[in-house]
Amino acid sequence: MIIKNVNHYTISQLLETDSKMVYEIPKYQREYTWRTTHWENLFDDLCENQIGYFFGTIICIDTSTSINAPKREVVDGQQRLTTISLLLCALYSLIAEFKDELNEDQSLDFSSLKRKLVLKNTNTGIRVIPQSQNSNLEDYKGVLAQQSLISPSPMPRFAGNRRIKKAFEYFKNRINETAENNKQDKLITLFELLEKINSSILVMIEVYSHAAAYVLFESLNNRGTPLTAIDLMKNLLLAKLDTTGNGSDIDYYFSRWQTILNSIGDDYSVQERFFRYNYNAFRHSLNKPFVNTGENKHFPLGALAMKANLLGIYEKIITKDPHTFLDELTYNAEIYSRIICNSTDTTSPELFNAYQSLSRVKGAPSYLLLLYLEKYRKKLEIEDPDISAIADLMIAFFVRRNLTDIPPTRDLARIFMTIIDDIEDKNIKGGQILHAVKSRLISRLASDDVFEEKLRGAIYEENTDATRFILCKLAESNMTRETKVDLWERNTNGVYTWTIEHIFPQGNEIPKEWVAMIADGNEKKAKELQEQYVHTLGNLTLTGFNANLSNKPFTEKRDKKDKNGIYIGYKNGLILNQCIGKKDVWTVEEIKKRTDMLVSKVLDMFRL
Repeated sequence: MIIKNVNHYTISQLLETDSKMVYEIPKYQREYTWRTTHWENLFDDLCENQIGYFFGTIICIDTSTSINAPKREVVDGQQRLTTISLLLCALYSLIAEFKDELNEDQSLDFSSLKRKLVLKNTNTGIRVIPQSQNSNLEDYKGVLAQQSLISPSPMPRFAGNRRIKKAFEYFKNRINETAENNKQDKLITLFELLEKINSSILVMIEVYSHAAAYVLFESLNNRGTPLTAIDLMKNLLLAKLDTTGNGSDIDYYFSRWQTILNSIGDDYSVQERFFRYNYNAFRHSLNKPFVNTGENKHFPLGALAMKANLLGIYEKIITKDPHTFLDELTYNAEIYSRIICNSTDTTSPELFNAYQSLSRVKGAPSYLLLLYLEKYRKKLEIEDPDISAIADLMIAFFVRRNLTDIPPTRDLARIFMTIIDDIEDKNIKGGQILHAVKSRLISRLASDDVFEEKLRGAIYEENTDATRFILCKLAESNMTRETKVDLWERNTNGVYTWTIEHIFPQGNEIPKEWVAMIADGNEKKAKELQEQYVHTLGNLTLTGFNANLSNKPFTEKRDKKDKNGIYIGYKNGLILNQCIGKKDVWTVEEIKKRTDMLVSKVLDMFRL
């Protein structure tokens, strides 16, 4: 079951004056982010629509401690609910100016409006509790206190520069402007607006858990940015760690959570991958506390962490022991930061270079094995040189796999998890781990013949990224300290400075000089040869000035210099271009010869 119940309420019902219901936005949720465009759209929509305007949907979890203290945790819709409360508060402040002029019905409505914002028989219990980041809660209380809705308290410093106070002032000004523009009595206009707000609709979906909320986020097209699985993990974790109930520990634990994310980086896909790999690498130990509670004897939490079940797995782990979870996750994130080259601490240059190459060859699925090896290196009796050798082995594996698509992508995670199973089940240690990894990877790879066939084919079309990696490795193989060039450098736009260059040009229009050289002036034949050879390894190289070479004649591309007289064509000094720079013509025979030479080198370079 995902949904506990679904109900649509008018605002008047949702914020029932006699009810003790409180809607709490957890202290660790994202701060209030709505701005002028959001406030404007909401107010304009409200004014332009008839009674019964639909405000949207909120998703809640029941966190009541007793029947006399009902509470809902708002896991989605906090921006909307906070904004509605500020709108009501602004309306209250304007009606309060006419307090002594209200008739009996108006006085009752005015009193009810107060109870939509503050619980009955209290001067401190607020109905909607914003989260605490960026002083949201303090600013909200300051606004309410300023209107004498709660006990007096000073307005926080610089509140006027933050969005809670700005939203209140925006609505106050818009309401005032609307009321003054109407020909009828201003007070009547204010109560008409109150009636519109009270009769507007919100749909509240109650779910059983944060995992259930995430499933809904995947399918509902809500306004704003829905919380991610990782947001919800954080929310649940901090809720479990907040043992005092008053949020006094939240800042400490929140800073630890931020340290974890800082280690991994800002990219959500990278963060999600870490959480998947963290479970898949350590699933044996993570499942131990649950072995008697699940149907699956070995992995009651799940045999494999995927996007669909990620939150459900971690929700159980966090609920069981949040402190141990946070400690372990912090430690594992530090390790992972080294694997993805976010940190060089305690990593040798050789291992750092291996990790960098593994990233460049798109070898991320192997990170779960490396995470395991790095964490237990002492127990496994391995050090940097051992892990570096394993990483080099996996680089070769991914070059071959990415060109042949064997094994398929869907099998990669399980392959590296199986290696971990082999290590644990057979108690493999030291140098034997390299042999175990090699044996498992070789058993899943395509044959050398299949790999060679791909290398001799239209490799550029098969996999451009793998092609670039191979060309870079070939070019780097003979570099010395004096001739070293960073072939992975990117410009300010994130584009590689050194790019793949087709010697015999690609493109529909083959220049006449190339038609003459390649096919003795026969355009039809030149086109056929282009289709057959243009994307093969022998016709590809690297240059730092691809746009400057383009479709120029071969000798011009070969001898091209920059304004300082430095070669930027095929005489640019890369060993990859050495044989090209000595040629006077470029023919199909030259492409075939160079393909043979490079394929032979690649087979040796990436042999398992």
